[in-house]
Amino acid sequence: MRLKFLAIGMMLCVFLFYFACSTPQQDTKTVLFNGKDYQGWTFYLADSTVSADSVWSVQEGVVHCKGVPNGFMRTVESFTEYKLHLEWRWVDEPTNSGVLLNCQQPDKIWPNAIECQLMAGNAGDLVLIGPASITVDDSTWSNADGFTIIPKKQESNEKPAGEWNTYDITVSSQKIECSVNGVLQNSGMNPSLSGGPIALQSEGSPIEFRNIWIQK
Repeated sequence: MRLKFLAIGMMLCVFLFYFACSTPQQDTKTVLFNGKDYQGWTFYLADSTVSADSVWSVQEGVVHCKGVPNGFMRTVESFTEYKLHLEWRWVDEPTNSGVLLNCQQPDKIWPNAIECQLMAGNAGDLVLIGPASITVDDSTWSNADGFTIIPKKQESNEKPAGEWNTYDITVSSQKIECSVNGVLQNSGMNPSLSGGPIALQSEGSPIEFRNIWIQK
């Protein structure tokens, strides 16, 4: 009888081990913007006399940014190894904005980071806000300061003002990839900056953001 129970126990252990190994690991989704307020975010503006509340507002689950003065809202927390999803649209005339990745201290205009461009007609460009470097198609791009623009791979596939666009961005210590409305527009390897907050720029005209989340 003891041998019978032992055999059953061993079979149960084998079954549980197989089940654990065959069950796919679920990605952990973290919502960065809760649709109600700025919990988890902080602000920086070029003009310290201007209140962030006069530039940024939340309306019906959407972040509204007036676009002036220059500045950004960024996550309080730093992130590494993630997939970022967000949606944006221009309210009126499309101008300029961007998604800043791996932001480094100090906060300033503009922080040391790698940008996935949102300038109208150029979404999908990578921008090194130096010092930074990255390798794209076997060519290494680098700078000590200022801006270096790495053009997107495809023609612009952005939607007209008033319509929502999607940005899906993969960030790791090995690569940064960005897709606009489902089209891969850029892919770089071995970015020199790894880890840091995520920031959204105020840089031109009114722009809106929604559905901002990451998956690990």
